[in-house]
Amino acid sequence: MNSITQNKRYCPHEITTKIKSVKLYRQTKDISFVCRRYHISKASLMRWNKLYDGTRDSLLPKSHRPLTPHPNAHTEEELKWIRDYHRRNPNISISELYGKLREKKAYTRHPGSLYRVFVRLGYRQKAESTKKKSRHNGKYDTPTVLGEKWQMDVKYVPAVCYSGKNEQQFYQYTIIEEASRKRFIFAYEEQSSYSTVDFFKRAITFFGYAPNVIQTDNGIEFTHTSKTSRVHPLDMFCQKYGIIHKLIRPRTPWHNGKVERSHRNDQERFYNFLKFYSFHDLQEQMKQYLKRSNNIPMAVLGWVTPNQMHRKLERLSV
Repeated sequence: MNSITQNKRYCPHEITTKIKSVKLYRQTKDISFVCRRYHISKASLMRWNKLYDGTRDSLLPKSHRPLTPHPNAHTEEELKWIRDYHRRNPNISISELYGKLREKKAYTRHPGSLYRVFVRLGYRQKAESTKKKSRHNGKYDTPTVLGEKWQMDVKYVPAVCYSGKNEQQFYQYTIIEEASRKRFIFAYEEQSSYSTVDFFKRAITFFGYAPNVIQTDNGIEFTHTSKTSRVHPLDMFCQKYGIIHKLIRPRTPWHNGKVERSHRNDQERFYNFLKFYSFHDLQEQMKQYLKRSNNIPMAVLGWVTPNQMHRKLERLSV
């Protein structure tokens, strides 16, 4: 037997390589020679020789899937629930679906199990990892008592959502209670210090109490960006009611991470599908979305909703 050409290479797991190596072994009975020639291991050669019955199919890869379903696999009834909810709302998120199943169908499985079924049914592509190295070290000190700290920010309402006649920009103001993740949002036609103070007053009415600390970025709607003797209207309001106004460092939006993350959820769950024809229409749709968003379970809260966590913390504070 002649050795193979130096430039010629074989893929150990190609079906033709398996057949040729087994046939050569059966002719020569020389294990070392066959393994060197086809760049395979002795174990592979012996396994293929045992399986090969003269047909190509005998060396094709075999499925390792169990013949019977796993005893803890989703039942047909549970799969029907998932299909029905997805058919009614193709844009439903995993968290929202999990909350509905648990509340209305007494669903007891882990959210991770629901996610795998969701992917297997073709309703969602498996996400690729996009994790980046964190820019900051240490654990963020999240309050465990209501009213300890709120985060506030502003989001532009995407212009493509507006189907009115005149071009106009709208803004979503957001406040999130750090302890419970419960939010309050409201729409404005201008991004100004007046809108900020008015929104802050509405938020205090909505929650029923004022926070010890309100945290914002350095936008002109929250603070003066240049040295001046004038006091910003938001600071005047905070001083009047004994509230600490905390500013994050410039160009560090992750310090306001809770409200920033909630804005990303708003884009995915609300604005990607929103169409409104007037400012009043936007306010009404935003009001309905606020009720919905505060009733979506969150992994960080142990898969309870912000409303449920808020009520729990209220009971503990009594």
